[in-house]
Amino acid sequence: MIPKVQLTDKADPDVRNIIVQGLRAFNAAATGLPADPPTPLVITLSHPETGAAIGGLWGYTALQHLFIELLFVPEALRGEGWGSTLMKTAEAEAVERGCTGIWLDTFSFQARGFYERLGYRVFGELDDFPPRHSRFFLTKRLPAP
Repeated sequence: MIPKVQLTDKADPDVRNIIVQGLRAFNAAATGLPADPPTPLVITLSHPETGAAIGGLWGYTALQHLFIELLFVPEALRGEGWGSTLMKTAEAEAVERGCTGIWLDTFSFQARGFYERLGYRVFGELDDFPPRHSRFFLTKRLPAP
């Protein structure tokens, strides 16, 4: 069989599912870990009166690690410990889920110092992304549950 290569800018969820399922099966065979789908981990900061979401943390656990995809604290609440609270809550839940580590990324104009103060260390850097800035990849080992 000689497959065709097709390029598109349309994100077909069925195609993504085929790719994901193939990778999960390959990863499970290579690592001996279950091919379970990632488990979402979401912590919301909400308005005290309306209950509407105003920020929070968004990530998932898989392969015994937590990946923190997004963290946002509104400007008016920064410097009051809410970011640390979100991170510590996520770390505790990751330990409960049997994770051994956490990883995330941030840009040079974002929160590298914040994460480093929480014990994260840089393990990679992508220079000039976006232009005139860098993207940093950070990790933290977790204690055994």
